Amino acid sequence: MTKFLVVFDVDSTLIQDEVIELLADFAGVREQVAEITNRAMSGELDFESSLSERVLTLRGLPESVLTDVFQKVRVSLGAKELIDAIHEAGGRVGAVSGGFIQVLNPLAELLSLDFTRANELEVVDGVLTGRVVGKVVDRKAKRSALIEWAAACDVDLSQTIAVGDGSNDLDMMHAAGLSVAFNAKQIVKDQANMVLAGQDLRELATALGLSR
Repeated sequence: MTKFLVVFDVDSTLIQDEVIELLADFAGVREQVAEITNRAMSGELDFESSLSERVLTLRGLPESVLTDVFQKVRVSLGAKELIDAIHEAGGRVGAVSGGFIQVLNPLAELLSLDFTRANELEVVDGVLTGRVVGKVVDRKAKRSALIEWAAACDVDLSQTIAVGDGSNDLDMMHAAGLSVAFNAKQIVKDQANMVLAGQDLRELATALGLSR
């Protein structure tokens, strides 16, 4: 029986990086993309339109760049230990990202995640088209994922925890029983139930009484 559910944002939360910016490095447009990302996470820009604008800059990159980028991803300090502690305590773990499933899937395997959801970069003939496939994972989709996974686990929303850093995490955080700001923008710190001041996710394990 699942006792509780913890859902994490991915970029700048479960990992230290913004995957779109790592991809932009390969396209030579990191500075441009980073500025758009920062404005979107601070709530200044609509997420879906900002995502489309950023992904378009990746058009023409080979699909192999996705493997190269995953090799550069830095998992946040304490993430694996926290996830292991959650599992040991009878919890389950999800990750929902405005980033890309091609990078989240291998991360999920590495960290033993139970649920994942993210955008899919369109690839045609081994090349990125500069578009995403299907419905964009935005702030509403993140909230829906938390609610859906809680139902799948037969866990009441009061027994859910959402961890995020940007404005597109706020709907998910408001739906959860406990909202946690980690490495967060001020707009998120102002609305979270709990703010982690450091850069080590083991702080959350301590706060939840899950320290191993």
